[in-house]
Amino acid sequence: MIRGKKLEGVKNIIAVASGKGGVGKSTVTSNLAVALHKQGYKVGVVDADIYGPSQHLMFDVEKSRPEASNVNGKPVMIPVESYGVKLLSIGFFASGSQAVVWRGPMATKALNQLIKDAYWGELDYLLIDLPPGTGDIHLSLVQAVPVTGAVIVSTPQNIALADAKKGVGMFQMDTIQVPVLGLVENMAYFTPEELPENKYYIFGKDGAKNLADDLNLPLLAEIPLVQGIREAADIGHPIALQENTPSSVAFSELAKNLVAQVALRNETIDPTTKVEITNMDGCSS
Repeated sequence: MIRGKKLEGVKNIIAVASGKGGVGKSTVTSNLAVALHKQGYKVGVVDADIYGPSQHLMFDVEKSRPEASNVNGKPVMIPVESYGVKLLSIGFFASGSQAVVWRGPMATKALNQLIKDAYWGELDYLLIDLPPGTGDIHLSLVQAVPVTGAVIVSTPQNIALADAKKGVGMFQMDTIQVPVLGLVENMAYFTPEELPENKYYIFGKDGAKNLADDLNLPLLAEIPLVQGIREAADIGHPIALQENTPSSVAFSELAKNLVAQVALRNETIDPTTKVEITNMDGCSS
């Protein structure tokens, strides 16, 4: 496997991953993208969850379609833009009721097209919303482009943390070597709207924080479990667009901490280079 060439104009490629489904990885990705844009950065998102895309819904562009263009003699897709964020998703090309039933090679080809056959322009951050688990799409991503670093999303629940640890381990494998920038604890605590000062630790307390400490990784943010985040995602208006709410502040802190970790990574670690893998036994899942 050969690590791909850098995307022209894209400064940092960030993989957002989770070992387990249902922990809110896509919600975190969309709100992180919006929070980064609000802080003045140029941001794009690739919805790499080929079998369960959702970013086109979360950005309220379900009926949009990327336009075709020609740049420097090459046919390209122009990403859809929403809330200042550039977006590509397989959801633009499949109807809402249509299941994507593809074998691994087809999914890999689709991922490569979303990333490489697009004209992203100048971006500070391209966020890749990966599917749950550790599989073909994850390996295809690090093969296709040099990933600056990975962010792992988990809830505080032990069963989710066990899978999150596997996700960290995958990126840290000798055959992959993508720096893990930190963990995000989603649904860290429940706060009722009528009692904003109260915190109820429904899924356990400090689970991701303790795992981050054990793995010597930063905890980038604790995102509360509040009804507003879900409602905002459902109507395609990420809650990070709001001002000075507990949820929007949490995503703002996540964005600031990510920027700091990326800067530290780029100062202390060499840029990702091409890597040839001749033995994939260690990458089986």
